[in-house]
Amino acid sequence: MTPVQHTEPIIILLAEDNPADFHLTAEAMKESKIRNQLFHVDDGVEVLEFLRRKGKYADVPRPDVILMDLNMPAQGRPPHASGDQRRPRPEGIPVVVLTVSDAEEDIIKSYDLHANCYVTKPMDLDEFARVVKGIEDFWFTIVKLPPNKEAGKA
Repeated sequence: MTPVQHTEPIIILLAEDNPADFHLTAEAMKESKIRNQLFHVDDGVEVLEFLRRKGKYADVPRPDVILMDLNMPAQGRPPHASGDQRRPRPEGIPVVVLTVSDAEEDIIKSYDLHANCYVTKPMDLDEFARVVKGIEDFWFTIVKLPPNKEAGKA
């Protein structure tokens, strides 16, 4: 399969509170052949501020995908949860739960809250980098996503 050529970088929001996992994910994406712009937040509150473009996130672009650790502090309900109208639902933005948990109840809960996929982080660093690359390849070379209506806006 020939990779899709993107004219604009893919905007990725990484919600990760573990600095080691953030750096490993960022490094794996840097080595990717897919152009991307990675934004990082440490907790669920910041995810919501980013999606709402509040405070220091007033000028951020709309993400094309959200990679979210399941067990972040101040998580509350993840942004892909429905029901609370004060929380933005990232319509058209895939939410990938990327977590160390392989507990069945966490998997079920994530899909019940409309996560688009659930990936368990491997403990091996090389395997973790391979998984991150696989996520990126899947969402940006195989899957067809709706166009980011804000792409190119400054």
